[in-house]
Amino acid sequence: MELKEILAISGQPGLYKYVAQSTRGVIVESLLDARRMNVSASSKVSALTEISMYTEGDDIPLAEVFSKIYTHTKGKEYVNPKETPEKLKAAFAEVLPEYDRERVHVSDIKKCLNWYNVLVAAGFTEFKLPEEVQE
Repeated sequence: MELKEILAISGQPGLYKYVAQSTRGVIVESLLDARRMNVSASSKVSALTEISMYTEGDDIPLAEVFSKIYTHTKGKEYVNPKETPEKLKAAFAEVLPEYDRERVHVSDIKKCLNWYNVLVAAGFTEFKLPEEVQE
């Protein structure tokens, strides 16, 4: 399973693995409970490789943020996303000190940390973008 197959669906909690194309959208499988469902073509679906995080300089792909967290935690889950906003900001600043504090909200940090923890629990160890995999 590669990061390009992992999807975030607007309005749905957690992350999903792409399974197949259907006549009315796509079939996905939850990384949390392995349940399959059909997601309609009108739903907003984003691959994690398409998402990036605002920084003081150029935006950083989410895969790179996950790699930094993985290195920082030595492959373990990171801070619980239900912690206080101050603790979340401090933990995120440890990993990505150059993140843009004006444009990255606490809800974005919660989502990023939650997704990272879900991926680690699902057995992810490498967070690479598709072009990095091909080289």
